[in-house]
Amino acid sequence: MTHLPNWNKLAKCSLAGELITRDEALAVLRAPDEVILAQLAAAYRVRRHYWGNKVRLHFLLNAQSGLCPEDCHYCSQSKISTAQIEKYPLLAKETILEAAGRAAQLKAGTFCMVISGRSPGEKVFGRVLEAVREIKANYDLKICACLGLLSEEQTQRLAAAGVDRVNHNLNTSEDYHGEICTTHNFSDRTQTVHNVKAAGITTCSGGILGMGESDDDVIDLALSLRKLDVTSVPINFLIPIPGTPFEGLEKLNPRQCLRILCLFRFILPSQEIRIAGGREVHMRSLQPLGLYPANSIFIGDYLTTAGQAAKMDLEMIRDAGFVLEAPDGSILEGDPLADMPESLSNPSFVAAKK
Repeated sequence: MTHLPNWNKLAKCSLAGELITRDEALAVLRAPDEVILAQLAAAYRVRRHYWGNKVRLHFLLNAQSGLCPEDCHYCSQSKISTAQIEKYPLLAKETILEAAGRAAQLKAGTFCMVISGRSPGEKVFGRVLEAVREIKANYDLKICACLGLLSEEQTQRLAAAGVDRVNHNLNTSEDYHGEICTTHNFSDRTQTVHNVKAAGITTCSGGILGMGESDDDVIDLALSLRKLDVTSVPINFLIPIPGTPFEGLEKLNPRQCLRILCLFRFILPSQEIRIAGGREVHMRSLQPLGLYPANSIFIGDYLTTAGQAAKMDLEMIRDAGFVLEAPDGSILEGDPLADMPESLSNPSFVAAKK
């Protein structure tokens, strides 16, 4: 057996703000299954130091679907995808507000509004800004906008409208980026993150794992996010959607997903780490263990794939001994399941696309 690092030593190193070595990072990803609980315990030491036992909930709305000119190989909305998905322009403001109301009822602290495309045109961008202002006026929600590549001028306007956070994932390492997309490059993505930071907006950037990347690519992605000093890190696990170039990729199992989450916690100790798309597909019955390195999840559906019932997510959090985090960072008092309308027990938001 390959020599294994002392997991508690890695946790101590991470808590001290020191970067673990590449050999140690590789050991995290390649460790045998029998030490997974020890890895999780060490990662939880770091997670608990910064986040206690709180879990943040995010609610995702696919506000504009398909119709994208980019060729991202993982995406069912790209120009090269033949996936059978709904395609529609930006939803009506009333529909977006209805979704924000649903997010509030589900106890989500952040409403994530996503639109497909390379970068929003002025008409769509103006409607997004209008929707942001309306949501802020009506709900106690933080707003995260995911709008594609953004200029510094656009991020400044988002900040003025009240956007709290902008998501723009790096997706993979710089070296592997050309294998997943050719219509824009890695530096385009990092520049958008820099523009978000320049506007004073909280940064959200993560990746998609399971796209055929190497262990070194996984580590390099985490190191790039550390270098950018992003605040929130969504970790997606590839759903190989039929009709996309990656439809045949089946690279992950639940234990490997847990090891990836542990690695990101060791390298990004104080960041919010969110288990995002693919959680239900790849982690399956081990989902609760993901809350030991990660401190956030999406509740509800993803972009073009369904999540599990909201009630199941809330029961999972409660049964594992975690508590929900309110938008202001405090602990959300009471049982979130006690006053949940039956209509919300299933996450699907059926939008009237008008």
